[in-house]
Amino acid sequence: MLNVLIADDENLARESVKLLLEDIPYISDIFEANDGHQALQKAIEYQPDIVVLDVEMPGISGVDVARHLPKKCVVIFATAYNNYAIEAFELNAIDYVLKPFEDTRFLASFQRAVQRCQEKEAYNPRLQEALSQLTSRNADVHKKRLVVKDPGRIRLIDVDCIQYIAGAGNYAELHLEDGRTVLHRETLCELERQLNPDDFVRIHRSTIAKRKSIVELRPNDKGDYLVMLENGDTLTLSRRNRDKLEELMQ
Repeated sequence: MLNVLIADDENLARESVKLLLEDIPYISDIFEANDGHQALQKAIEYQPDIVVLDVEMPGISGVDVARHLPKKCVVIFATAYNNYAIEAFELNAIDYVLKPFEDTRFLASFQRAVQRCQEKEAYNPRLQEALSQLTSRNADVHKKRLVVKDPGRIRLIDVDCIQYIAGAGNYAELHLEDGRTVLHRETLCELERQLNPDDFVRIHRSTIAKRKSIVELRPNDKGDYLVMLENGDTLTLSRRNRDKLEELMQ
């Protein structure tokens, strides 16, 4: 079993990492610290296997914390600042992840940290099992829930509840079955990679639709198709995506 320490002065950032780790069965404890002094105290007290560190924190910086951690700790830096990367790797950090990061990016980093823990303890059957479980989990990149971060809260949106997604620059509008629209800080291209293509299809450069929500297609005089959804909304299947028409009708 592994222990993890998350050190970040932003509660929302700590909660985001906890959400990614809380379902991993081989993690026994997750500790939190909201500044550098507390991070160092908890690291010495609890001897975590893996430490997820922000760089700029009150009191002691994440870089200075890393210099004084117990030797057993494997460090992942997760920060919004890219100008500390050289120092981080000089301290033998396993990775340097820039916020905001995709879930799959962080889990890949965490997998490397588990591997490093295994190397430090030679062959440990429990760590070997942990690595196998994480590798299996990380192989399934299709999301079942989206983590939507708002000021002061985190919302979990079931992918099954989405009717369609509309692009809005660097954001995406999630249109849900209950009529709500939720703004999510990811681009349409990023979301398309995360969603199961068996359930969702890109019908326009600015639209992804859930296949089961599509009930009718109507050609128009521009060569496009109007896409009617079960909730009454109307989208457009562009000419450049007409090759997906036959696929939609199957």
